[in-house]
Amino acid sequence: MSTHGKYLAVDYGDVRTGLAECDISGMLATGIATVKPGGMKNTAVLVANEAKTRGCVKIVVGLPKNMDGSEGPRAETVKAFIELLKGECDIPVVTYDERMTTMVAYRYLGATETFGKKRKDSVDTLSAEIILQDYLDFEKRAQK
Repeated sequence: MSTHGKYLAVDYGDVRTGLAECDISGMLATGIATVKPGGMKNTAVLVANEAKTRGCVKIVVGLPKNMDGSEGPRAETVKAFIELLKGECDIPVVTYDERMTTMVAYRYLGATETFGKKRKDSVDTLSAEIILQDYLDFEKRAQK
């Protein structure tokens, strides 16, 4: 088995934050949960503790970009969250472009006929899973 190490992915939101992790080989991302700790600082503490508890070697945070690749106010909010997160743990934190992930997650949930409260509770976790799988695939391509 590869010694890649586990990563934790974060789809940060003001109210709900989706979390996902990958297996130790770095092959497959799996959604963990959507958390609602209340406030940016509390979310940073929760994410840092989750990463430590799970033995993660890297945290991947989705960075919202505009369709033209520029960064807007939402990206600045996520960067502020990342600074708080870095203050809570010594695990490396990287960003990954999350354009289109929420849209892809909603399409998938629609295709699986997941609606209502279940859909609302699932979309952030699924978005984090998509961010992480895209990041893992990006790493593999970069190694070739």
